[in-house]
Amino acid sequence: MDLFNVYPINPINIVRAQGSTVWDAEENPYLDLYGGHAVISIGHTHPHYVQRITEQLNQIGFYSNSVEIPIQRELARLLGKVSGKEDYHLFLCNSGAEANENALKLASFYNSRKKVIAFSKAFHGRTSLAVACTDNPSIIAPVNETDNVIFLPFNDEDALSNAFKNYGEEISSVIIEGIQGVGGIREASVSFLRLIRKLCDQYASVFIADSVQCGYGRSGLFYSHDYAGIEADIYTMAKGMGNGFPIGAISIAPKFVATYGMLGTTFGGNHLACAAAVAVLEVIQQDSLIQNAATVGSYLIEELRKFDQISEVRGRGLMIGIDLPSELAHVRKDLLEKHRIFTGEAKPTVIRLLPALNTTKEMADQFLTAFTEILEG
Repeated sequence: MDLFNVYPINPINIVRAQGSTVWDAEENPYLDLYGGHAVISIGHTHPHYVQRITEQLNQIGFYSNSVEIPIQRELARLLGKVSGKEDYHLFLCNSGAEANENALKLASFYNSRKKVIAFSKAFHGRTSLAVACTDNPSIIAPVNETDNVIFLPFNDEDALSNAFKNYGEEISSVIIEGIQGVGGIREASVSFLRLIRKLCDQYASVFIADSVQCGYGRSGLFYSHDYAGIEADIYTMAKGMGNGFPIGAISIAPKFVATYGMLGTTFGGNHLACAAAVAVLEVIQQDSLIQNAATVGSYLIEELRKFDQISEVRGRGLMIGIDLPSELAHVRKDLLEKHRIFTGEAKPTVIRLLPALNTTKEMADQFLTAFTEILEG
């Protein structure tokens, strides 16, 4: 049996990792400024993380949600404290797509409506309803197509207001990334997020803050939507939550009432996943990593904006998009092949930086030096 070939692969075999450095099979070191799609939030193989998982595995790795799992409550308490949403409730699952799927479903249970507002360039996942809310027809199979999703231009307040005027009593939820990742590191404006909150309150619709990639401290705030000074009804999260261990969750406002069987999962909230997530939050809290993301990210953005060759630098904290003109489309490849620096992309020519939250100024300078050499070469 061979693999089903759906991924374009860099011919590099990474066999070892520590912090923000990874090594290939020939022992060549690489600086990791992408973290596998914003997944590595506290650095590879962090000692506290490894210890937490090892200790848990030596006790019990898995049992179903039909028994008490105290570490779930430990995770919920710590997440509430670090995120500032202590009165919210937590439902645990396995991935970002599953988190968004459950959020959309919970919203529909809440108000018995079907329509969802999503936005241009949005990416919310690959499962049935999550992918239907994703603005990429090439990954939406015919079975996923639905008339229930209304796509609007990102940051267009008039279009949003008109949609609610036309469909307000039918709109179950509005789902939005505070900072779009796949969409090219595009930030929702403060006024746009506040208008979503206002209209959802006015029409009894549910505000879903997709924080799968832009959340968990990456923006310099726990949830990137926090910069607008509003609270969403449901926050979805996953990538940085487990530092590589599969886990996702939704944080749910107090107005929602749980009933048995409403949501469910086999693997969500298992002992090992919770141990990984608790370790991540402990390190984030103890090492002030959200503040570090804000500080180092601001430094990087400020330095990058000094390059005249760059079309635009977008983002916040350690979620940065470098929009390049077409003649510089080779830069990302050169960073990897000539300087051994991993970065991401958003097509056609945006370099995405999504490094660990404990990235240092020295690492930022290493990247800036390499970037300068390529542009001057």
